[in-house]
Amino acid sequence: MGVNWSKKIISTYNIGMDSNNSLNALAADKPYLFWGKTTDVAGTRSRIIWRFFEMLAGLLSFGTLILLTIFSFLLPAAVAVFVIIFDVLWLMRALSLSLHLIVSYRKVRKFLKIDWLNKLETVKEFSSEIELTSWKDIWHLIILPMYKEPKEIIEETFRALAKSNYPHERLLVVVATEARGGEDIETMAKNIADKYRNDFAKILVTSHPANIPGEIAGKGSNEAWAAKEATKLLVQTRGINPKHVMVSSFDIDTRVYPQYFSCLTYTFLNSEDPLRTSYQPIPLYNNNIWEAPMFSRLVATGNTIWQLIQQVRPEQMETFSSHSMNLDSLIKIGFWNTKVVSEDSLIFYQAFLAFEGNYKVKPLFYPVSLDANIGENLISTIGNVYRQQRRWAYGAEKIPYLFYGFLRTKKISLRKKLFHLWVILDGFWSWACSALIIFAFGWLPTTVGGEEFKSTVLAANLPYVTSFLLSIAMFGIGVNALVSFLLLPPRPKHVSYLALFSFVLQWAFLPIIIIIFGSIPALDAQLRLLFGRYMGFWVTPKGVTQKQGRGRETV
Repeated sequence: MGVNWSKKIISTYNIGMDSNNSLNALAADKPYLFWGKTTDVAGTRSRIIWRFFEMLAGLLSFGTLILLTIFSFLLPAAVAVFVIIFDVLWLMRALSLSLHLIVSYRKVRKFLKIDWLNKLETVKEFSSEIELTSWKDIWHLIILPMYKEPKEIIEETFRALAKSNYPHERLLVVVATEARGGEDIETMAKNIADKYRNDFAKILVTSHPANIPGEIAGKGSNEAWAAKEATKLLVQTRGINPKHVMVSSFDIDTRVYPQYFSCLTYTFLNSEDPLRTSYQPIPLYNNNIWEAPMFSRLVATGNTIWQLIQQVRPEQMETFSSHSMNLDSLIKIGFWNTKVVSEDSLIFYQAFLAFEGNYKVKPLFYPVSLDANIGENLISTIGNVYRQQRRWAYGAEKIPYLFYGFLRTKKISLRKKLFHLWVILDGFWSWACSALIIFAFGWLPTTVGGEEFKSTVLAANLPYVTSFLLSIAMFGIGVNALVSFLLLPPRPKHVSYLALFSFVLQWAFLPIIIIIFGSIPALDAQLRLLFGRYMGFWVTPKGVTQKQGRGRETV
């Protein structure tokens, strides 16, 4: 490797280290990779196109709900038939997803029992494109963006990293602070880095400057800055080939299991196209799950369940929250977009467009543990959970990004384009509308449809049909409940056995929770995009854990 790689990084990758976030060579002719909203778009025609697709999710969701409401008055029979058909299709999907969940859970349990470090010793052949002679030459660059999180959270993250069984001399850690967080935060980060300096090859503390023109204040901007600094100060100075570096972007509360990096390395080395792949673990919200209120637990568990299901549907996967990818690809696509809220999932589409469809997400079937959302009291927790769900639902900002990118990228097949467009539109429409159609519109036609409709057999049987279908769907809810129970960490001593009852009881409130913390925040986010009332990045408060209810190494 040697010093030649330092020169090659500069000449080949053209890393933009200045505060203006210069585009790299590959993306210079694709400026749309770094747009986030209509006001970023160059050219009147392009702005009109982008703006239309920006509104599309809201138009579809609100259009559906408004039309169903109107037709419940005017054509109640048509709405009733639609609801029955929708419920049947939803039931079939729910049962199918339950089977996916079972398969995924069994695989996770199997993967947690594997000695991944020992398996790495069996890897003797390497892809020629990686230019590797030994797995021990793979480095891990761990980026931990933070804002004003408490010291205890960061300490727990570092303690988990220090327990990793991957060679520590190949672990590079970046604590990415924000200048707007204050000098005390940076000082705290440096003190923690000093405490753990002997546990890793190097710990770098970066400070993302405030008010950089063109950026939003958010995780993506901080990550991009930190990754560029780390590439220059940790990778380039050591003469490391970027193809030998795996970048893991972790939320600051992410606690890795001891074999995470060994599992990631093995999966990377055995992938069909390792450099053009992101690697997605499963987020378990086990750090403080025993302290979380019922509704917060249910929302967190629902997200884990969904990510488990997606692991066995890799063709539909996108990156989420904590994830990993190769530094070579990250450099070539210009690092994270600094103008979007949902940078964690958009980075996949950014790479997919930059590499003209030659990029994918590979499931790890291996977990990381994070915090469930807890506030200082019940009211603040409700607000925090709602705002977090709205921020995630604001991922609908990816719709214009993807549509416009497909219009500009001719080499991606039409089949691929249509598939990804369907997945993303169906996902955000279902997020906003499905629960309301299932739990509300099954009753509305019989309530407002007029006396003539109420006297029909269809009206008389509609509530019974929908209730019967929902009762069958209880099988899927039961599977979800069972898997979530099996994923729980050991019960802390300070938690009563009676708490287990609430973990079962919570599923009875699923219809209410899925509307309040699912449909409504999704509609809220889409309404903002519909009217151009753009959101900024809301930082989820961390650190409310009374006592440790930590994750475990078996599931």
